[in-house]
Amino acid sequence: MATQEAPKSIYDFTVKDIRGNDVSLSGYRGKVLLVVNVASKCGLTQSNYKELNVLYEKYKNQEFEILAFPCNQFAGQEPGSNEEIQEVACTMFKAEFPIFDKIDVNGKNAAPIYKFLKSEKGGFLGDAIKWNFTKFLVNKEGKVVERYAPTTSPLKIEKDIQNLLGSS
Repeated sequence: MATQEAPKSIYDFTVKDIRGNDVSLSGYRGKVLLVVNVASKCGLTQSNYKELNVLYEKYKNQEFEILAFPCNQFAGQEPGSNEEIQEVACTMFKAEFPIFDKIDVNGKNAAPIYKFLKSEKGGFLGDAIKWNFTKFLVNKEGKVVERYAPTTSPLKIEKDIQNLLGSS
């Protein structure tokens, strides 16, 4: 059995976009990334999408990107198909940032990117993602620098984003 080299950064991953196309995250090299597991029917949905949109609008031209991964592992709050998820995210919540294929973030079927994110920054009570809208901040070198709880407002992360972008 060939041993795979452990991923060194987020750029080592290829994920699927919401239409099922492969996207190499190496295309985001040199950008500050906020990786979020999203859901359409969560109590945190409206405020998170609203504030993520504010951050995206403000910093998208400064090498900042938000990568949203729908997940249905928390109280079944993302039950829809990829088409339905895209409709909710892009039409109802006006998200312009990339929404990827629905994935698992915990358990044996957890997406490799989430295994990596959790191994880089464990949570308060172990590594598992606790709920929708857990956020990981990734620097321009593809390293995870911070993990934020679902209840952390995206706007509260703005200062950290500015620091990584080298702007304030």
